[in-house]
Amino acid sequence: MLLGAVIILGVGGIWLSSVPENETTGGHVPSPRAGFLAPAFELETLEGEMGSLADFRGQVVVLNLWASWCPPCRAEMPALQSLNEEYQDQGLVVLAVNMTYQDSASAAFAFAAEFGLSFPIMLDRTGLVGSLYRMRALPTTFFIDRQGVIQEVVVGGPMSELTLQSMIIELLEVES
Repeated sequence: MLLGAVIILGVGGIWLSSVPENETTGGHVPSPRAGFLAPAFELETLEGEMGSLADFRGQVVVLNLWASWCPPCRAEMPALQSLNEEYQDQGLVVLAVNMTYQDSASAAFAFAAEFGLSFPIMLDRTGLVGSLYRMRALPTTFFIDRQGVIQEVVVGGPMSELTLQSMIIELLEVES
């Protein structure tokens, strides 16, 4: 009887002292990281249309946050373009989000033309994606599986084509 009372009081105490979800992080992960869903966003593309991360659900996404003035971004962009061309038929999408609030749309457009980029480029004019993804450095790259779960985060760069290839091949094979 005493043991039953202690259990009931213990459960009641835990229930009373719990903090409601909406008073903490609202159920959201405080920082995007491997194993968690990639935060959703919708931005204007370089072509002036609206696009979202959700548009690419079912595909492996390499989400690259970059700026035209960033030397490591410039160094790794040809590798991203090459991999996009090589693996897009297997379900890969390179999605480049220009940190336009630190850059400019005209510089992003010139950059895309200079490198002959054929993958989607979105403009983060307000810093929304930079904030959602807790960007600490440029470039920052998120490798997202077909279910929208972040599998790897690489802060900084430039990454070599071989490094990028090893990460995406693994995701494409696992997801097939």
